Amino acid sequence: MKKTTVYPTDQKPSDPGDPLFTQHLANPYGAPVSIGTARKATAAAIAEGKKNGWTVAVAVVDPGGVLVYFERMDGTQTASSDIAIEKARTAVGFKRSTKLLEDRIVEGRLQNLSLPGALLIEGGIPLIEDGRIVGAIAVSGARPEQDGVCVKAAIDALAGEKARDKSKEK
Repeated sequence: MKKTTVYPTDQKPSDPGDPLFTQHLANPYGAPVSIGTARKATAAAIAEGKKNGWTVAVAVVDPGGVLVYFERMDGTQTASSDIAIEKARTAVGFKRSTKLLEDRIVEGRLQNLSLPGALLIEGGIPLIEDGRIVGAIAVSGARPEQDGVCVKAAIDALAGEKARDKSKEK
């Protein structure tokens, strides 16, 4: 059984041994996230958006940044479709949450604004299974911190499913 590890949007790296400190991160890219996992994560993000009255778009990409699954709620602004995809590509390409990258800008590391192919807005997180990055999920449509809440709901749903699967193995 594959073990999925996810990182909350508010977690910050503390040292090179921390999985989010990815300049020294040993996590290689792995096989692409499955369509089933992508659908489950997306459904949880959409449900969180509905629960809070936010209209959102959700994108899941593979390790190469290629779109695996996408869904947009009725009434979501059209620009959010591209934004969600670009947030997911940023998270997988840079091996870190887009919140972490956004925080670097807020801290004054303005050189990060010139990173090619980077959308430095909260709402995207890499997906890791068995120590390998298998893709990323991202949400757009609400305020960035609300997008982060939706993407965390997706991650929590996947982590909960893995925990249930593990308990059934015993």
